[in-house]
This record gives sequence, structure tokens and C-alpha cells, in this order.
Amino acid sequence: MQQEGLNESLIQECEQIVLTEFSSFRKQLKLCYEDQLSLFGSCRHHFEEGKDASIIQGALTRNDFSSSRHGNFSEYSTTESDEFEKQDGGDLTCEDESTFFDAADYFIEPNGRSSAMLSSTSCGEGLLDIQMEDSSHLLPQIKRRSKLPEPTEKERGISLWSIIKDSVGKDLTRVCLPVYFNEPLSSLQKGFEDLEYSHLLDQAYQYGKMGNSLMRILKVAAFAVSGYASSVARPCKPFNPLLGETYEADFPERGVRFFAEKVSHHPMLIACHCEGKGWKFWGDSNLKSKFWGQSIQVDPIGVLTVEFDDGEIFQWSKVTTTIHNLILGKLYCSHHGTMHIKGNRQYSCKLKFKEPSLLDRNPHLVQGFVEDDDGNKPSFLIGKWDENMYYSNLDTSKVKSVDQLKGALLLWEKNKPSPNPTRYNLSSFAITLNELSPDLQDKLPPTDSRLRPDQRHLENGEYEKANAEKLRLERRQRMSSKLQDNGWKPRWFQKDGEDGTYRFKGGYWEAREHGQWDDCLDIFGEFSET
Repeated sequence: MQQEGLNESLIQECEQIVLTEFSSFRKQLKLCYEDQLSLFGSCRHHFEEGKDASIIQGALTRNDFSSSRHGNFSEYSTTESDEFEKQDGGDLTCEDESTFFDAADYFIEPNGRSSAMLSSTSCGEGLLDIQMEDSSHLLPQIKRRSKLPEPTEKERGISLWSIIKDSVGKDLTRVCLPVYFNEPLSSLQKGFEDLEYSHLLDQAYQYGKMGNSLMRILKVAAFAVSGYASSVARPCKPFNPLLGETYEADFPERGVRFFAEKVSHHPMLIACHCEGKGWKFWGDSNLKSKFWGQSIQVDPIGVLTVEFDDGEIFQWSKVTTTIHNLILGKLYCSHHGTMHIKGNRQYSCKLKFKEPSLLDRNPHLVQGFVEDDDGNKPSFLIGKWDENMYYSNLDTSKVKSVDQLKGALLLWEKNKPSPNPTRYNLSSFAITLNELSPDLQDKLPPTDSRLRPDQRHLENGEYEKANAEKLRLERRQRMSSKLQDNGWKPRWFQKDGEDGTYRFKGGYWEAREHGQWDDCLDIFGEFSET
């Protein structure tokens, strides 16, 4: 145009037209992308069940990608997407186009779930950024076991009535329940099991980084619920840790590193600390239980905290758990109560875990909403604590299931059950928690749960040895009160004030690197009462 002798103002006007058209094209591209995300999400069961791809292709062909269907996407638009249209778009090369359309290759996550349903109604390009920034392929790939060892002994049935009969007139604190009632995990390891879906916190960090605070708290809420998913049909109780017992979980393939310690015997307190990609998670827990004859009600005491690297913090406490049919009927547990997730910035969240009833046709229901500082409710949640969680901009309090809600999008979905089931009904993730390789054994302190002999014998199916070791260690456990009264202090945690939370002091991973465990007690060894 300059060569043709046109004036500068006309050239600038033409340039502005080109930029406007380019911005409009990118906007249409974004809407098309969001439509395809929703479509992949709605058809994900076809992928999972391996159905004919022609079903999906036909759905894609029939789908109308009109922008009129996107009115509900505007509410959660991020400032990032708004600012994009003000910037110089540059040239859209063929390479850029292929990069976008090849993004479908990123839709299936390593665990086999379609990440389309993890999309935000805020903007497709935001999710695309998260997918492109995902560096999971750069993390080390570690092969972990997929099943427990084959039992070396044949398991014998245990009668609860015979235990009660034999315990009549005895001090119940000195009655040792058979190891049959335990699963080969400690309560410390169960604490890490709550982080099976830690990728939700990774996503929350990324959303906050992009300025989408609403999606951040929705992901945190989904994470808080996901910790209950593994409790379904778990008939056995975890081992009660000894005072000073620890557990580490180094999962570089997930980008997380977890550590827990039993910090008090009376009251029984467990403290934990976990570091992830852009976030930290910590807390301590105590349990108050009430026995009602046919059931036990367990009320957790303690605060769980997630802090992101940008300073945003969320805190919540767990809801009540009730274990039903202790004497007669099939044993099962339920979770009920209200969970308040409090944030230190714009948003907080309230979740209601529905209490079960005899006539309840929709058990395990969880409903809630996100609320800002002005009392507005920009988003609502609905789902089941053992299946999935969805969110919507429509009020979910008047519906009984997500099927009755149009336009709800998936936040979290439970992983498929283990292909190698055990009588403990452990998930694929839980099966890996007590794995002990020779290389790892050389690095662990003598207090780690993997070295606990009764738990190891139980996992190997050596029931007689497991019972004998459990009896020996429970006798030793009774010495813990004297140990605590004599001024014993946790090795790796310290309390924030008189009534504060136990916080990780640090130093564990450095000691592990150098193998410096001289000041760690041999809590699983022999002892003398003198």
C-alpha cells in the first residue's frame, strides 16, 4: 500500500480492519473449541466403552456450532480472554492452526479420563493453556505395583460374637482385636490416600495463575470431596500408628511429596504435609467417636489447609463419618454434614453432604455453592462423594441429581476400580502405598509404616505372624503414654502456639538424602518395661 502511494491514515485504518477480523476469527475458533470440548465430554462414555467411532463422528457432523448457544459462557469469562482481543493478534500460520486442532491429542489424561469434562465455562483458551503447560510428560515415569502379594496362608473366618464373648469382664483397652479386622495400611498412609486426585490442585493453581479465581475454588472444592471416594466398601480399619511412626510418599510422576507423623498418643493426633506443583497442603487430625450399638459415629477434629504459591489460602474441616451395621447386616459407611471451605480472598464455598435415610433413592449426594465477599453465588455444585462432582451457574439446591440439571460440567470423576481386586477393596492407588522395594528400604527411617512388621505380615497373608506382632506392638503402644508424659516431642512437626495446628519443621528430606536417622527411635523393635 505504501508502494502504491496511499496515505498513512488509510494504511492504519486497513490494518485495524485486518486486526479486527483476525480477532473475530479467533473468537469463533474459541467458541468452536468449547463446543468440541462439551461434545467430547457428553460422548466420553462411548470412548471408555470402546464403541464405534462412527457414533462420535456422526455426532460431530450433526452438531451445530452456532455462537448463539454460548450465552452461558459469558458469566465466567476471564480478564485474560478479554485482554486478548485488545492485543495485536499477529499472523496465524499453518503451524499455529495444526497446533490447535492437534490439541485433541491432549484430551485424554494418563488415567484414561477425558479432560474435556474438566473444562471451564470461563474460556476454552484457558483450558488450552493448561493443557499446553502440562509438563507431566517431562516427569519421571515410575512403575508401581498393581496388585498385592499372594497370601501365603489360607485366611480363617473370625466371629465377632466369639471376640465379644471372650472379652467379657476384661479391660477393653487391653483387648487386642485380631488382625483380620485391619487392612494393610496405616492411618498415616490413609492420609496420603486423600491426595489421590492431587491433579485437581494442580489445575486449581493453573486457573488462579490465569486470573480465574472462580475455577480455582471449584477445583479445590472438588478435591475436598474426592478424598471420600476411596471409603466405599472398605470393610477393614487401618492400623493405628505408634507414637513417632512416620510415612513418606515421594511420587515424582505426580509432582507431589508427602510426609506424615503421629505427633500425639493422647489425644491421638496425626500431622501431615504435602508439596505439589505450585501448592502446599497440610493439617492435623483427631477423631472423636460415639458408639451407638449398631453403628459408630466419628467426628474429625482439625483443619486442612491448601496454600498456593501466589498466597491464596483455603481451609476446611472434614464432615462426620458413620459406620453402620457393626453387628448385623452389610457393613458400610456414610459421610454427612456441612463443609465450609474458607478462602482468604474473593471466594468461599459451602458443601452439604446429605445424611442417608431408609427411603433415600439418591445416596451420597453432595450439593453446594460458591459465594463471594458480597454474598453473590456465581456457581453451584452437585454430585456424589463416591462418583463425581459437577458445577453450573444454575441453582442445584432444587434438584436431586445432576441428570436433572442442564449444562452442568464435570469437575472431578472417580477413577475406575482396580483390575486386581482384594478383599480390602483397595483402589489401584491405595495398592501402591505400602510397596517396599529394596532400594526404597535402604532410604527409609526406622519409623516408616512400611517397616511395621504386623502390617507387612498381613499384606503378605502371614496371618499368624501378623497377629503375634500386632499383640506385641500394642503392648508397646501402651508405653507411649509414659513416653509422652516424660516430655517426648514430635521429631518433624511443631505446634503453632498452644492451640494451633502442627506444622512441618522441615529437614526430613535432607536427612533422607544423607541417611541420617541416628536420632530416630526404633519404635518397631523389642522393648523392656523396666
